[in-house]
Amino acid sequence: MIQLIINGQTERLEQPTTVLGLLEARELAGKRLAVERNGEIVPKGRHAETLLADGDRLEIVVAVGGG
Repeated sequence: MIQLIINGQTERLEQPTTVLGLLEARELAGKRLAVERNGEIVPKGRHAETLLADGDRLEIVVAVGGG
């Protein structure tokens, strides 16, 4: 089990996962968004290979259109 802080909220995951795995579990994969892990942006092309670790701090920001 790992513990993450996601958008300021503590969450526990049963098993380690990647950024992409987390986004898929939240039904956010494929949406326009930005992911910051421990203060650094994770490029979209690296979501599948970026493994999340216990104690990571994530900020997930979804782009919203409008006008």
